[in-house]
Amino acid sequence: MAKMNGLEKLSYAELAELRQRIVRLMAQKEGAERSTVRERISAFAKQHGFEVRELIDGRRKAKGKGKRGGVAIKYRDPKNPENTWTGRGRTPRWMVAALKGGKAKKEDFLI
Repeated sequence: MAKMNGLEKLSYAELAELRQRIVRLMAQKEGAERSTVRERISAFAKQHGFEVRELIDGRRKAKGKGKRGGVAIKYRDPKNPENTWTGRGRTPRWMVAALKGGKAKKEDFLI
């Protein structure tokens, strides 16, 4: 470890700059070490016939599957066709507003 003789003699500005340099250097070193460890772990896993994700998540890599498709739209606002909802998650504002009056029912918006 480096000796810190003379730190007491440095001004506040010099100490602040030294701290910034140390923080930058630490970030660079951490990134380099992280990359090296990641490569070593990946190589070790492949050597034994595994993927790293498979070992961490406990799931096998899905083969032949791409991105999942979107959920089909289930409800549409007849007044504004751009307003749609899949039926999942919170009820959208446009539907809440339409249902609030009591004149419309959720089934009225089904596609």
